[in-house]
Amino acid sequence: MRFEVNRDVFSEAVSFVVKLLPQRNPQPILAGILIEASADGLSLSAFDYEASARTLIEATVDDPGTILVHGRLLSEIANRLPNAPVTVRVDDDGGILLTCGSATFTLASMPVAEYPAIPEVTGESGLVPAEDFATAIAQVAFAASRDDVTPVLTGVQLEVSGNRLSLVATDRYRVALREIPWDPASGASQEGATALVPARTLTEVGKTFAHSGQISIAFSGSGDREIIAFTAGNKTVTSLLIKGNFPPVRRLFPEQTEHHAVVSTSEFAEAVRRVSLVLDRSAPLRFTFTAEGVSMDAAGTEQARATESVDATLSGEDVTLGLNPQYLLEALGAVRSEFARVTFTSSDNANKLSPVLITAQTSVDRSGEDSFKYLLQPNLLLR
Repeated sequence: MRFEVNRDVFSEAVSFVVKLLPQRNPQPILAGILIEASADGLSLSAFDYEASARTLIEATVDDPGTILVHGRLLSEIANRLPNAPVTVRVDDDGGILLTCGSATFTLASMPVAEYPAIPEVTGESGLVPAEDFATAIAQVAFAASRDDVTPVLTGVQLEVSGNRLSLVATDRYRVALREIPWDPASGASQEGATALVPARTLTEVGKTFAHSGQISIAFSGSGDREIIAFTAGNKTVTSLLIKGNFPPVRRLFPEQTEHHAVVSTSEFAEAVRRVSLVLDRSAPLRFTFTAEGVSMDAAGTEQARATESVDATLSGEDVTLGLNPQYLLEALGAVRSEFARVTFTSSDNANKLSPVLITAQTSVDRSGEDSFKYLLQPNLLLR
């Protein structure tokens, strides 16, 4: 096997497939990158039984073949190679010889026969605008749980309905929802397709494909091996879906709500950051919304205390509640508008705190798009 490839193209391709490899893998063979050289060019793949990444790049292939090499080591080497063509060949002893300018590396070859087959996805279910999809992922994925005890909460639920694709995530304390346009492929089924995708994998997809124009999304497989594939240009990422029933959190969002406050997103966020500095890690921050504005009050250890007020336009009666400041800040960062609307929902249960709904607001008097919604459950205040 022997091929020559552009240094920058090779480095970018190796970095792409390595991103999805776990930092620690119980099976050493899964730490490898599969490189296949053929008349079509160079294919680079990585797979850990849950997620895979594959890309095809141009290369001059003198002798076709397949090799398996340690991925992270190859990525580190490729990122530091001099600006010259990269030549890779297998020597007589089976070792992999990489040459670039005056630099030469000899790498061990891993057994190709022991590497699992990369998932194949046929067909196309639909297209989404890459920038919208990447933004939606960033607005929703942070609300997924990081606790593997409940796997279904560690994912983002993708739901297709007509010409809309929604992304939903929750960790029981909050719910984030964003909708974007969906262009179904001709002949594709529109019977409410859903896919529960690990948040970590989806976040990498968003970062990688953000500037790719359009992303093709395909659903494939069945039973315990249901997968979803994301393709843009010469790159494809697949992910094994999380099995289980995602909680019906959509019903938690209120229909009509008039009791709300409008705040400057940046001004409110900066004040929350300052006041919460004195709080213990898990303690809520006290908010009081009145016609004069919103005031924040925090008391921490070592007799530390902080208060601050910012302007707010309140519609309805005064409200005092406790909120997790970090969860609130993540919501304000996801709103992506100059103003944010904080809506106080109502509940039939008088003994249960009702969540607040955070949405975008174009101006003090005008609401923004309702494609992003964030529900946050208040905390009990002990004083």
